[in-house]
Amino acid sequence: MNLLISGFAINGIFKLFMNLGNHSIYLICLLFICSCVSEPDGEVQTVPEAVTIYPDYTEVTIPINIAPLNFMVEEEGDAYYLKVSGEKSGSLAVSSRDGKFRFSEKKWKNLLAENAGVKLSYQISVEKDGSWNQYPSFSNTVSTEKVDPFLYYRLLYPGYESWTEISIVKRSLESFKEKAVIENNVVGQNCVNCHAFNNQNAENFMFHMRGNLGGTYFVENGELKKVNLKTKEMQNGAVYPRWHPSGKYVAFSSNKVVQQFHSMENKKIEVSDLNSSLVLYDLDKNEMMPVPVDPEKQFMDTYPEWSPDGQFLYFCRAAQIEENYDYRDIKYDLYRVAFDTEQRKFSEPELVFDAVAIGKSVSFPRISPAGNVLIFTLHNYGNFSIWHKEADLYSIDLKNLEVEKCGNNSDFTESYHSWSSNSKWLVFSSKRGDGLTARPYISLIDENGAASKPFVLPQEDPGFYRDFVKTFNIPEFAQTDINLTPGEIREAAGKKAIQAQWATN
Repeated sequence: MNLLISGFAINGIFKLFMNLGNHSIYLICLLFICSCVSEPDGEVQTVPEAVTIYPDYTEVTIPINIAPLNFMVEEEGDAYYLKVSGEKSGSLAVSSRDGKFRFSEKKWKNLLAENAGVKLSYQISVEKDGSWNQYPSFSNTVSTEKVDPFLYYRLLYPGYESWTEISIVKRSLESFKEKAVIENNVVGQNCVNCHAFNNQNAENFMFHMRGNLGGTYFVENGELKKVNLKTKEMQNGAVYPRWHPSGKYVAFSSNKVVQQFHSMENKKIEVSDLNSSLVLYDLDKNEMMPVPVDPEKQFMDTYPEWSPDGQFLYFCRAAQIEENYDYRDIKYDLYRVAFDTEQRKFSEPELVFDAVAIGKSVSFPRISPAGNVLIFTLHNYGNFSIWHKEADLYSIDLKNLEVEKCGNNSDFTESYHSWSSNSKWLVFSSKRGDGLTARPYISLIDENGAASKPFVLPQEDPGFYRDFVKTFNIPEFAQTDINLTPGEIREAAGKKAIQAQWATN
């Protein structure tokens, strides 16, 4: 049996020995027993059935720079032992009394670096009633492709009807460090939402705030600028922002939204548009202008998305609803329109994917930075898929417009996805854990849009997701850090918003 005792523990034992006299031997023995790292010894029984672990990190592909995949074993026992072996070199041995395995960040990082492009093998043994059982091993593939170092998301309670305790959080993907970028308790409990980056870069970052300090906040030269985007010419406010790659423009949809709250167990909320249109904000000129793709007001257009070269604006389109409508009949297709960056001119829209023809509806189109793959959410109706259990991710090959269902779906809601800057990783919100709270999952995406088995964002405590009651909303990869102090946010919020002007041409 190996004994692993830290210098801190040894120092503590020495002090106890000096101070506790005749009781010291008993206490030191107890400490040694509690500090033991159990390793299988004697006869080990091989068990044919796979052991269940939580979270499920079996047979996944992981970035070479990801934080340790700490997990717990779902098998009763008195002691647990894990050996992780690299296909090229190196290994880690971890033991546990409660079935939770936590890796040293430094040793984990070294093991991944030594085994770039090959597999790690996990061998778990469980001791029960003095006998050790060894379970079949499983593996991870270590991708040579890095993931962006940061993930930003909004944390809130899953009902969405309350603005209590809403925050936009930055999490390091290379460690377990997490920091609240914006907390609504520093701005009078106003709702903060719709954070968006341009090309995963914090130099072009924005978010909305609703309430008495409402406005759209842009990071400009490291400082916050508060703007009122709604002009008298606009029927509704601006939401669902997407940055033009040039950083000169932000496309929004302008929506009149209604929420319906249901008593059905499996359908708590439905969110629908009563009308919506696309608008464009010119940051340099502080001008709002319509995206003139529907002069006759026949459609509801929403969820804009730019191509990486900035030449096309993709969006979701449904027929304008009548006065007595059934929200289950609202279905959106995927369209795009060409854009002249210098002239701010748009061409006629063209259909990209006809979801209505198959009785479905599209939301959240997101194009890879490489420009070859678009992934969207497909569901039965409407455009707010976060409350649709049937919502799944689909990919479009933009070379031939062929559509495929992604391989990272589950029996629960998949939605709110975004790409890494190298087009290799997709993060998305999934409710596959409990059907209610969304968690961020990450998949490797190949050049054809095929997705690997996803893994949930690693946490230092393997049991974190079973106890944490908030939902992860709009996960976004980022390459750079945002450092806004509460004082800076309060100062910007307290200022009068700069009024955007309506473009005259």
